[in-house]
Amino acid sequence: MIEIQRCTDQEMWDDYVLENDGHPLQLWGWGQLKAAHGWSVDRFFAFDLGERIVAGAQVLTRKLPVPLRAFSYIPRGPLGEEASWAELLNAVAENVKREYHSVALSIEPDMIDFDPPTGWIRAKNRVLPARTVILDLHKTENDLLTDMVKKTRQYIRKSAAEAITIKQVRGRGELEKCLAVYRQTSERAQFGLHGDQYYYDVFNILGDHSPVFAAYVDDEPIAFLWLAVSADTAFELYGGMNDMGQQLRANYALKWHAIRKTKEWGLSRYDFGGLIGDGVTTFKKSWTTDETELAGTFDKPLSSFYKLWDNGLPAAKKVVRSIKTLRK
Repeated sequence: MIEIQRCTDQEMWDDYVLENDGHPLQLWGWGQLKAAHGWSVDRFFAFDLGERIVAGAQVLTRKLPVPLRAFSYIPRGPLGEEASWAELLNAVAENVKREYHSVALSIEPDMIDFDPPTGWIRAKNRVLPARTVILDLHKTENDLLTDMVKKTRQYIRKSAAEAITIKQVRGRGELEKCLAVYRQTSERAQFGLHGDQYYYDVFNILGDHSPVFAAYVDDEPIAFLWLAVSADTAFELYGGMNDMGQQLRANYALKWHAIRKTKEWGLSRYDFGGLIGDGVTTFKKSWTTDETELAGTFDKPLSSFYKLWDNGLPAAKKVVRSIKTLRK
């Protein structure tokens, strides 16, 4: 038997996430960011009879067109003791149904094997890809290099030998230049972006939990890689490079720098942020011989209109596409 309570204390929340191998998308700052850009955010703890926190979940809710009303989502959660997840998730589902009239509560656990509670079903719609590359940072650098395809090792060495300087982005001015590179990348690859203020908010709100690394030539960024990090996991959010970055293959030296740096910081996992079958996927797969298939997306239907949502009405599909830009 557990008791569910809402958490309103940032320090208490983040301490629990960081001490329990929580994913960076469960950190307070990620919820604060989403709250500044159209989402509602709730954080719940589950307490056992001894008043010990045994599980938690940060829940994002987005309004949908009538008749769907709203959609609630737990990114890469819940966290804590799996034995308490079913009670926590069902209690959270009742809360978002009552408070937001959500059509469903969707979860994407940060694990490979997941046994959903009774009443939960595998979803057709997803936000984050289940298929990804996750490097084990407990491995030595030599072992990580050995796991790569030969050409990737060659490109790392070749790009590192160019006149490239790699450093962490520290201020708004440097970040502004990286966003210019990102706009060039989006135009070339034809994907949409948020407005610049969104990325400034990521940088400011998440702070040390969202490092940005950039490759420079003559003090101008030619490529960047943006992460979200917790105590255990590094998760790639955004990245891009301009024409010079492509010519110098700066993304190879840059990614290897980020991997080595997060390993140096004591993290255990480096998640490439998903494989979606594009050209970037080929690049990501070249870093290891192993792919990871996470459990996927599971829904708790909360409305008689759930089938409309699950089958993807045009309006629902449009909202799903906008939800998927939460990482762009």
